[in-house]
Amino acid sequence: MKESIAGIIYRNGLFLIGHRLDSGEMANRWEFPGGKVDPGETPEQAIVREFREEMSVDVKPGALLTSVEFSNKHGPSRLLAYLIEGIEALPTALTEHSELKWATMAQIENLDFVDSDRLLLPFLKDWVANA
Repeated sequence: MKESIAGIIYRNGLFLIGHRLDSGEMANRWEFPGGKVDPGETPEQAIVREFREEMSVDVKPGALLTSVEFSNKHGPSRLLAYLIEGIEALPTALTEHSELKWATMAQIENLDFVDSDRLLLPFLKDWVANA
């Protein structure tokens, strides 16, 4: 089963989300930053690599918050959502996103969010309510 990671960065009631560039499978949709776990790589290593590649920032993977399974045209997949530490300000060197912004859960629910990341929202709503 293919694995991907989603980096959950949560500060003061807001999540950091990214708007995908206007090309590729998920063009012009919003998502939690992240990406695919490469063969031979742990999810934690993938987090560090993806944030370096996509935003030129060093992050520290925190706790695994949840995971969801889904299928797409590439077959069955698992998305692992990790709490991310180390980002205080918005990164500006972006390679996969046209913009990053801080958003509330209510705002996220009304955006054109990537389908797999949308599966994380019920868990994250409960997590925020109990934090």
